[in-house]
Amino acid sequence: MRIILCPNPFRDKGLVIAKEADRILREAGGDTVYCFPFAVDRNMLGEFNPDVPTMDLKSELPQADMLVCFGGDGTILHAARDASAFDVPVIGVNMGSVGFMAEVEQENLEALTRLLRGEYVVENRMLLDVKVIREGRTLFRSIALNDAVITKGAVARVIDLDIYGDRALICNMYGDGVIVATPTGSTAYSLSAGGPVVEPTAENILITPISAHMLQAKALVLDRNRTINVTVPQQSRKTAYLSVDGGKAFKLFSGDTVEISRSRRYLRLVKLTSQNFYEIINQKLERRTRP
Repeated sequence: MRIILCPNPFRDKGLVIAKEADRILREAGGDTVYCFPFAVDRNMLGEFNPDVPTMDLKSELPQADMLVCFGGDGTILHAARDASAFDVPVIGVNMGSVGFMAEVEQENLEALTRLLRGEYVVENRMLLDVKVIREGRTLFRSIALNDAVITKGAVARVIDLDIYGDRALICNMYGDGVIVATPTGSTAYSLSAGGPVVEPTAENILITPISAHMLQAKALVLDRNRTINVTVPQQSRKTAYLSVDGGKAFKLFSGDTVEISRSRRYLRLVKLTSQNFYEIINQKLERRTRP
């Protein structure tokens, strides 16, 4: 089995955990290679610059059978775009604070040998295609595992947004912004904004207002086949910002439309345990809230 080890070098300093996983997998008969999930300037790693060669992720994925991420959910989000394009299953080793998507804790790396024995199942996680349309031209494209967030940015004001589903007006929103999320993203920013918790293997599109200045601002759960358009009204003089899975913000102007729809691609997320979603969410949130 060809396994890509995909560590976040800013969490796994010196790739200590990835190297231990490498040793365990190789001793069990695995064929491994190191790839970073994002571009890394090795000079920034200082004394933690790893003494192992790393390959280009997109070049290695066509030959890979599995991708193991070392970091938090953010590391998985980075890797998900590329892995989903090649239909490569992903498993996470948690080195973050919560890690809803991570399956293995760093203290239990021996569990990774189960991959080589075929002792795992794969869940399909829905993705969203996101694009920005300005005057009929598409200026931005991305894919989201968690969410697409349209906000006012850091300015202390509210913004107007018109939200449509299949060209039918859903609402005119006035507030800090809106989150359009997948079921996987229901336990991320959407949850903090008061959105519903949805089982991650479901296929729905969630719309959650952020601090809406409205009496009837409710989160909505839509059919997976809806096409959502979030428009900055022509008459608005305010700018907004789009961020996909917490990435770099794209500035939106009056008249711009963010089009969001279900992607044909899926993230294939590996499960090693029989622990169900409700056990995981109670465990993870309890870990964060209790001392």
